[in-house]
Amino acid sequence: MDKKELRKKYKTLRQALSDKEIEDKSLAIANQLVRMNIWDKLYYHLFLTIEEQKEIDTEFILQVLAGKDKEIVISKCEFSNLSMIHYLLTDNTKIKKNSYNVPEPIDGLEVPDTKIDVVFVPLLAYDKAGNRVGYGKGFYDNFLSKCKPETIKIGLSFFAPEEIIYGISENDVKLDYCVTPTEVIKF
Repeated sequence: MDKKELRKKYKTLRQALSDKEIEDKSLAIANQLVRMNIWDKLYYHLFLTIEEQKEIDTEFILQVLAGKDKEIVISKCEFSNLSMIHYLLTDNTKIKKNSYNVPEPIDGLEVPDTKIDVVFVPLLAYDKAGNRVGYGKGFYDNFLSKCKPETIKIGLSFFAPEEIIYGISENDVKLDYCVTPTEVIKF
């Protein structure tokens, strides 16, 4: 399938999930992450859940990161140039939903792309080669292309991979891993 078809398919699949299923699957994903060999880093970028899109509840991952005393980085979208500004999450960080219901920090201590060691990447679909489909604006591809080469890119999904995604462009940044409730897939 191509990206457009996959967006439609996986938005429909997510909408069919109950709140309990989302909670259980999100906790299972966090438990899979705990077993990974990624915890020797310092700066971890995490997306905040868009509840209306029935995304993975990243609160469990947030708790793991805080418990491991990691520096947690969250982002704000700049729609004028499809970029993201990253901020350190602190006790004083104020979060507000933007016009797309994306929870974002209002301001704070900025963190450059090149400082981030691990990125937990939101997605709608992914394939067995590590390609991903997001919402289609390119925010994450722009961001990931500016990270250092050794930055670990980990997709999070409730679902198994597609065989192949058609219509991948040279600007699409591949994942290193994808974590589901039942497995960790390495690309």
